[in-house]
Amino acid sequence: MKADTQNPLPSLDVWEEDVLTRYPEPFEKAKEDYRNYDEPGRDTVREFYRLNHTYQTYDFVREKEAEYLKFDKKEMPIWEAFDFLNTLVDDSDPDTDLDQWQHLLQTSEAIRADGHPDWFVLVGLMHDMGKVLCLFGEPQWAVVGDTFPVGCAHSDKIVYPEYFAANPDTYDERYNTKYGVYEPNCGLNNVHMSWGHDEYVYQMTKHGMPEEGQYMLRYHSFYAQHREHGYDHLLDDHDRAMFEWVKKFNPYDLYSKVPTPPDWKKLRPYYEDLVAKYLPGALKF
Repeated sequence: MKADTQNPLPSLDVWEEDVLTRYPEPFEKAKEDYRNYDEPGRDTVREFYRLNHTYQTYDFVREKEAEYLKFDKKEMPIWEAFDFLNTLVDDSDPDTDLDQWQHLLQTSEAIRADGHPDWFVLVGLMHDMGKVLCLFGEPQWAVVGDTFPVGCAHSDKIVYPEYFAANPDTYDERYNTKYGVYEPNCGLNNVHMSWGHDEYVYQMTKHGMPEEGQYMLRYHSFYAQHREHGYDHLLDDHDRAMFEWVKKFNPYDLYSKVPTPPDWKKLRPYYEDLVAKYLPGALKF
C-alpha cells in the first residue's frame, strides 16, 4: 500500500480539528482558538475521508474484527501500554506539545474536576488507547475518523457522503437499503460499525467498564448519530438512553487541551487505584 494511502493526514489529530469546525461547542474558548493550523489540512482531511469511505466496507470490518478481536498480538501491564501509546506523539499538533499520555490525563482531569463518577474519569483516561492500531500497521483511515454503520445504506449525515460513491457496498443489494442486513430498531449492539479505535478500545475494556462508559468509548466518534440523528431507525430505547452519556463525554475529549502539563507524580496514586478498581493489571492487544 502506498505511503499516502497509509497516512493521508499529517497528524492523527487533524481529524479532530475538522470535527471542531463541523461541531463547535459553546465553550468559553472560541472555536477558532483551537487547532489553529497555518495550513489547516482540509485537503488531507478530504483525502482521509475519501480513503475511509472507499474502503470501510462490511467485509473489511468483519475481517478486522476477526483479526484484532482475538487480542493475540501483545499483552502488557496497563502502564506499559500507555508508554506504548505514547510512541504516537506527533509534533504537528498545534494546540499543545503535550504527548498522548498527557492529553489523556488532561481529559480525565477535566472530567474529574466537574465531579463526574470515577468510571467516567476512567473513560477519559482510556478513550484513545485504541489508536495503538497504527502501531500494528493499520492505515489512519482504519483507526480514526467519524464512524458509521456498515451493512446498510450510508446516511447523508456522514461527513463527505459523496465519497461513498467509490464504496462497493453502495452498489450491493445486500447492503444498500435503509436497513441492509439489520432489522428496524434492532439496537446498536447488533450493528457493525466502521473499524477503528473506538470499537477496539471498547472491546478491549468492556468487561471492566460500566455500560455507560462502554457506550462512550464505542460511539464517541459516531457523529452521524449523536449529533445528526442519522441512524435513529437502528437504535432501540436503550441506545437512546445511553447516548446521553456519549454526548456528555465528547466536549472533554475535544476541548480539554491546555498548555500546562498534568502533575503525574501527584496524580499517580489516584489513577493507579482507579485503574485497579475497574480493569485488569494487563491489557491484551
